[in-house]
Parts: sequence; C-alpha cells; structure tokens
Amino acid sequence: MKTTDVIVVGAGPVGLMLAGELRLAGVDVAVYERLPAPTQESRALGFNRRAAESLDQRGLLPRLGAVRWGPMGHFGGVRFDLGMLEEDHSGVLGLSQTRTEQALGEWLAELGVPVRRGREVTGLRESGEGVVVSWAGPDGAGEESTRWVVGCDGAGSTVRELAGIPTLVWEPTRGMYTAEITGVSPRPRPIGERLPGGRMVVCTPLGGGRCRVVVHDPALPARPRPGALTFAEVAEVWRRLTGESIDEAQCLWLWASGNSSALADTYRRGRILLAGDAAHEIPPLAAWGLSAGLQDAVNLGWKLAATVQGRAPEGLLDTYHGERHPIGEQLIRNARAAAKLYLGDEAMDPVREVVGELLAHKDAAEQTAGIVSGLGIRYDLARGTHPLLGRRMPPDTALTLADGSQTRVGDLLRTGRGLLLTSDDATAAAADGHRDRVHVVTAAWSLPGTALDAVLVRPDGYVAWTSPGTTDDLAQALEHWFGTARVRQPAGR
Repeated sequence: MKTTDVIVVGAGPVGLMLAGELRLAGVDVAVYERLPAPTQESRALGFNRRAAESLDQRGLLPRLGAVRWGPMGHFGGVRFDLGMLEEDHSGVLGLSQTRTEQALGEWLAELGVPVRRGREVTGLRESGEGVVVSWAGPDGAGEESTRWVVGCDGAGSTVRELAGIPTLVWEPTRGMYTAEITGVSPRPRPIGERLPGGRMVVCTPLGGGRCRVVVHDPALPARPRPGALTFAEVAEVWRRLTGESIDEAQCLWLWASGNSSALADTYRRGRILLAGDAAHEIPPLAAWGLSAGLQDAVNLGWKLAATVQGRAPEGLLDTYHGERHPIGEQLIRNARAAAKLYLGDEAMDPVREVVGELLAHKDAAEQTAGIVSGLGIRYDLARGTHPLLGRRMPPDTALTLADGSQTRVGDLLRTGRGLLLTSDDATAAAADGHRDRVHVVTAAWSLPGTALDAVLVRPDGYVAWTSPGTTDDLAQALEHWFGTARVRQPAGR
C-alpha cells in the first residue's frame, strides 16, 4: 500500500493552497477530489486584503492577472470610506473562484503535487503512526496509507463526519438563489439593492458579457433541495422583485442555498485536521469564508510540515486550533451580525443609521475594516508590549539590504520559511543555528510610529518576536516556533 505524508481532501482554493504550502516545505502531499474535473461555479468573487497578502507572500498574486481592488468598504451593506485609514484595507473584487483555483492548480503542477480527481473518500481508519484512507473512483475502490489527513472538503465535510468531530450548527432561516448569466445586462447592484420586506437583489458585472445575479427573499426555501432549482425559477423571482426580465439570458450555472452556519468543536482529532468551510461554515457573504480558509491554510501548512519532518517544537501543531478556532468563532458571529444588517427588513433601518454614523469616525471604521479585511487579526504569540506582536508584518515594508539593494518583506517570505530581520550582525549571528528554517536578513527599514531594531516573522507572515518590545529573548522565540537550534559540528568530525 502506497504511503504519503499528507493527504489533503478537497481541491478548492483552501485545499490547493494548503497542499502548496506543504510541498513548499518539502512534504510529500497529494490532493483527493471527488469531482472528476474542476467546477465552473464561482461561488466566491474575490477575497479580502489579508488573503491577498498571503497569496502575494508566496508570489501567487501576479498569477491571477489584473485584479480590481475595492476602495469602498461595507459591513452588512453599510458603507464606509476606506480612504480615511492610514493602511490600505481594500480587497480583491469580482475575481472568479474558478480563476483562483486555476492559478493555484498551476502552482501545484509546478511543485509536482498530484491532484487525484474523481477520488471520493469513503473511510478513514487511524492505524499506528498514520491513517488509512479508503476511496472510491470511476475505476473502482482502493486504500492509501498516509501520516496525516486534512479535510478541506467544504461545509458538508466527509472528513469531519468520518472523524466524528462534533459540530455546532446554526440552523438556516432563509434561502437565496444565485445564477451566473450572459446575454442580458441587468442594472448593476454590486453590493445589493435592498427592497421592502427584507428582500434584496444583487447584480455583479464580471466582464466578458457575464454577470452574477442573486436574489434574497424570505419566501425562498431555507433548505433547498440539491439540484432542484431551475433558471426559470430564478428569472421569475428576479422579475417579481425588480420588474426586469432576464428570461432570455443564457444560464452558465445556478445555485440554491440557505443561511446556515456551523463550527467544528475542534480543528484536530488525532492525525485528522480540518480547514476552510469544513471547519467553519458561514452563509455566502463577501467571500468571508474563502478568505478565512486561505488563512487557515497558511497557518497550518508550515506547522504540519514541521511536524511531519520531526522538527516541530512541542505543541506547535496544537497552536493551529488554538489560533484559528477563535477566528472561526468571530467569523461566524460577525457574519451573522452583518447578515442582520444586510438582509433585515425596515425594522433594522434605525440600526443601519446608527452604524453608519459610527463608521464615519476613523477609529470605528478602522476596527470594522480590520474585521472585513482580516488585517485586524492579532494572535497571542508572545509576552510584550510592541504593537506588532501577534499581528501580521506589513508585507509592503521596504527594506534596504547590506549591499544597498531594495526589496520588501513579502518578497522575502516566498520560500515559506521564517524570517528574521535585523539591523545588526550580532542579532543575525544569534540565529545561526536556525538558518535552515529561518531566513536571516540584515537590512534597514522604517515603520512610522514604531521602534523596531529586529523582528522575527513566522512563515505565515505574523510577528512572533520584536526588539525592543518582547519579554522573551530571541533564542527562546526561535526555539518556541522553530525547534532546537542545529549545532554545527567541528571540522573533522
């Protein structure tokens, strides 16, 4: 029976991103996907700022081609101006999920990661130092042994069910219909047009004569039957709500969904882990789920790789659940709050007015923008007072290297290793025993409003140690996140 280090189940953006992170670290990884070919359905249109930064840190953003950034933010349809903030919180808009998956798939092909399509997982059996994965495909069934399994297989996760991981579920209360069409051009309503009675219509132009239409109506079924929706039904609801006809459109794909939410009790059970919608399901809302899932992947990838390779310090892999599960809880809370604002009826108008007044103030706008963009995430990574501790290191921070050349932080994270930036050679020398895991760079930089002589950045871009501002010393931080220092053997031994 063939053995693989890690099997990732699900070839959506989260599974592909995780597989790439693992392979970048030298792990033998394969992706299982039940569908025989990539779907052309693009349920998520873009992602937030932090997800874009994560792609950029691996050199993947340019693969997406020209993208459109959103200068105006909104929370539950209540707009606020991102331009008042000192940092850019804008996200990528109107980018099809199909295009994201294609770019990630090309990256995996270059890295040599196999994506085994038409292979549906039917069983998981932990055995000794690994897991036996049973699968079924068009040519029969089989088994493969692996050391670890990660379920990135969506809201109805088979991996989560087979692993017996309990899940907290918020039951659906209303439904929505989505269709991607061509041949007609309804009036654009990119963040939605609210109608009486808690109804809403959305029309997002996608270019090339295509657009996305969405109808929200309390009368739609909260638990739609899979595959039962027809385009005639979507067109009828659209005509009833807007007075416009899209009957003559060509429908490229359509989807009926409810507004249920779910959160796995744990993101790890033994040698089985969860990421993306398999870990935290939220209703379709501004690609929040996709953005969080990509962040799950970059948080988990380097930790699981270190564990597979036997170089992880004690408890490193458990920090994945410790850091990301609270984010999942916040994600669901925030999405449910935003949905109340977005889809509530006229009784919510006073709340919308108050929220709008609050968001006209910079502090409130910055807090809310941090929720939507992902830039507000702060992990509890170290004891200290520096404002960057636990936050992401701004990837556009410009650096002047010792030879006078210029680069940026994001470019130095391309390899998927940790990064130690320092302004002096003594600090650099203190990290000599970790240079196989941490890229050590002596450089000069400037971050307005913050003193920083040295900074340790994890592979996912988050700051684990600073000088000044962190209680523990550099050696402790390096060992905590990257394991025991490699001891150089004297010559001749």
